[in-house]
Amino acid sequence: MLERHENLGGACVSEELQPGYTVSTASYVVSLLADEVVRDLELARHGYQVLARQPSSFTPWGEGQSLLLGADQDENQRQIAAISPADAEAWPKYEAWLGRVAEQLEALLEGPASGLLPLPAQWRRRSLGAQIKDLIAAWRLRGQLKALGSELPEAMELLLGAARPMLERWFESDILRATLASDAIIGAHAPPSAAGTGYVLLHHVMGRAGGARGVWGYVRGGMGTITQAMAATARERGAVLHAGAEVTRVLQHGGAVQGVALADGRRFSARRVLINATPAVAGQLLGATDLPAPYRDALDRIDYRSASAKINLALTGAPRFTVAPHVGDAGPMHRGTIHICPNLAGIEQGWADAMGGRFSDRPIIEMTIPSAVDDSLAPVGAHVAQLFVQYVPYGMSRSMPDVRERLLAACIAAIETHAPGMGGLVVGAQVLLPEDLESRFGLTGGNIFHGAMNLHQLFSLRPVPGWADHRTPIKGLYLCGAGCHPGGGVSGLPGRHAAAAVLADG
Repeated sequence: MLERHENLGGACVSEELQPGYTVSTASYVVSLLADEVVRDLELARHGYQVLARQPSSFTPWGEGQSLLLGADQDENQRQIAAISPADAEAWPKYEAWLGRVAEQLEALLEGPASGLLPLPAQWRRRSLGAQIKDLIAAWRLRGQLKALGSELPEAMELLLGAARPMLERWFESDILRATLASDAIIGAHAPPSAAGTGYVLLHHVMGRAGGARGVWGYVRGGMGTITQAMAATARERGAVLHAGAEVTRVLQHGGAVQGVALADGRRFSARRVLINATPAVAGQLLGATDLPAPYRDALDRIDYRSASAKINLALTGAPRFTVAPHVGDAGPMHRGTIHICPNLAGIEQGWADAMGGRFSDRPIIEMTIPSAVDDSLAPVGAHVAQLFVQYVPYGMSRSMPDVRERLLAACIAAIETHAPGMGGLVVGAQVLLPEDLESRFGLTGGNIFHGAMNLHQLFSLRPVPGWADHRTPIKGLYLCGAGCHPGGGVSGLPGRHAAAAVLADG
């Protein structure tokens, strides 16, 4: 296993921001990590421990309002009823409906994608056995959708449409709509009124790593504990891991992979090579004529646009919110995701600002303070905060050298409207723009999902139509990153599916 950086784990790493403060530099919460991956790789034996976030969500609002949501549905309804009795009545129905849709679709994510399109043989010739498997998969998909019964039309709207009209139909209060809408745009290059954000919303209520469907948790020691546990198991089973080993070229001859070449001049011969990177990076590791032109053209059409930034902070204490000034250190509102966001119109304006080439004066922020649950991350009484910020256009650093300082100031100002004095707590900061996520982690365009999670880039269309089974036109070369099915998030499933393909090929 060859890793470009000295710290194994790609974008799933824990690092010291400054002495005594550990942050999850890029990815920061877990829910999608598959049970099979945790079990088969014995991650718990090597330190993997999920810490529950209860409550899971806190949204401070204007005029003294706030919303605290968690696993206790009765308490959730009481919280919502204080804002809107109608929304409190709709909430359990919405949650149940979303859960039923997620339950049917999770089965599609857990298994490998199949080629459901009748593509011509010159695009890719598939054996009769593979075609039969595709037909079986199509029939299975039909059955899963049929199980939704009369809910199928609205479920299809969720899968194919925009989040905003659905949220406006279900709920009337701005605070609840905005809280849910932030999950529909997280990591997406789109406003909540855009088609495709419904699926992003659904994607964020899947997974059970947090203990129940859609519940997100922290990993003790930070997200790097996951990849370090994977590395420990790999070494136990005979794998050789090389850090600081940058691959610059995949070697192939006669349409079959031969191995890889490294930046330091070393070469490794291999009959099988798996690339855990975006499809764009995979294409860059091959020569201009190594891939058939139609396949390369399809790779080039993948949408990697992003408008997300990540900010990591070291704090001397926990922020105090005006809606709960009596809370001294970390309280319930500090444990989950803290939504600092305007109403839906304000979120749409943030998108418009980004399309105009600047970040909004009112950035949309999902702030987590994992040290409120995990005491291993910061000194006693101190904390680390992690901000995921929308919308920040790609490439702003080229025209605005001080954009990182400006963005940090804007985010602190936004938080201080609800937690005065937040800026005075900051003793260390790391600002990662989309272009920083690209250069540091190889996330093309800064896209955290290895490619947009739009319908034309999902399931059997991911990474490109006809090649959703992790294989490539080069024999022995496989793609196993999140640019493949089932997409973004720390799930381990793209790698698991790719490994199954390698084993099946013998």
